[in-house]
Amino acid sequence: MKKVFVFAIVVVAVVAMEVAPTAEGVTCSPVELSPCLTAITSSSPPTTACCQKLREQIPCHCGYLKNPSFKNYVNSPGSRRVASSCGVRFPICLSK
Repeated sequence: MKKVFVFAIVVVAVVAMEVAPTAEGVTCSPVELSPCLTAITSSSPPTTACCQKLREQIPCHCGYLKNPSFKNYVNSPGSRRVASSCGVRFPICLSK
């Protein structure tokens, strides 16, 4: 439960600091991935809503990986499992 609380605090803090639109018109907001929280932090399968939001946020995944506040969550085994279950390829991001 502590991980969920810490994750929620990190999400709120980062969203308050930075919500960036991408070239595809997607607003990069980690809060959009909240339907995936249970699946990432437990062994529960992702919901349809989670997979839909994960696909919508694909243009944002590298930005989340580059953000020190999110990197550990995005790189977590739970996130990788959820991405795989949803049929979303884990991003390979180039450094800038």
